[in-house]
Amino acid sequence: MKLIFRGVRGSIPTPGPGTVKYGGNTTCIEIRTASNELIILDAGTGIHALAQRLNPRETVNAHIFITHTHWDHIQGLPFFMPIFMPNNLINIYGGIDPVTNEGIQRSMGVQLQYSFFPIREAELKAKLNYHTLLPGKTVSVGEARITPTLLNHPVLNFGYRIDCDGQSLFFTGDYEPVYNIYSPEDPDHDEYQSYVEAKLAEVAQAMSDVDALIVDASYTDEEYRSKQGWGHGTYRSALSMAAQAHAKKLFLTHHDPCRSDRQLDRIHQQLQQENRDAPFDILMAREGIEYTL
Repeated sequence: MKLIFRGVRGSIPTPGPGTVKYGGNTTCIEIRTASNELIILDAGTGIHALAQRLNPRETVNAHIFITHTHWDHIQGLPFFMPIFMPNNLINIYGGIDPVTNEGIQRSMGVQLQYSFFPIREAELKAKLNYHTLLPGKTVSVGEARITPTLLNHPVLNFGYRIDCDGQSLFFTGDYEPVYNIYSPEDPDHDEYQSYVEAKLAEVAQAMSDVDALIVDASYTDEEYRSKQGWGHGTYRSALSMAAQAHAKKLFLTHHDPCRSDRQLDRIHQQLQQENRDAPFDILMAREGIEYTL
């Protein structure tokens, strides 16, 4: 498998001179299997850049897996140019929203209302297929097997494991590891702690022994103190996940929109220095860089 980051930023696009190295587009990852199946993880603004790299004379058969429907992970869908071209097939996968009880098709239907976009879904030329996913139920794309795992975020969020060509990766989407909301003296503390430990063990099992672990690492420890419960992880929690999962490579992504290239360089250097003996590579996700697993 090959992976290319097309968007690595969280919350809002951040174009400008301070984000040239790592990129300013929101979340999108392009996966190519050995048989050239196109699998896309999330459809932030980076999916527009991905579309620009496709040959317009070739038919596109894309499989887009949405982790969750927060704006920065779906806002590029209406600008994915293959949806406007006949003969293309676009498969969109996601979970059921527990609030609306609707599937992933709702995200496209809402975005393409006239209030928000000038072109209706009925006017698109490509064929769109929507697929509802359930936690732990594997689906296949060619030789690739994709398994969703329910992860902690303020809206339903799937992490995705992809196994193909003898390799594997796991992408968390937006993820804050669960923590005990009760103080030790609270009578509910011990029972809830058992749930926390079971959930963390389930997540570690889902991402075990992957060649690449791609993790939401939005905050430093200091920043997290005032943002606990916002649904995002830290650099420290990402390192802990990689160690528990026995991952070979750790990619840190969902960079905070206020974080400049210089700041990311400094954080990366510090993490490498402090974790020289880590049994995995520590990398900052960068737009446009291709990695072969």
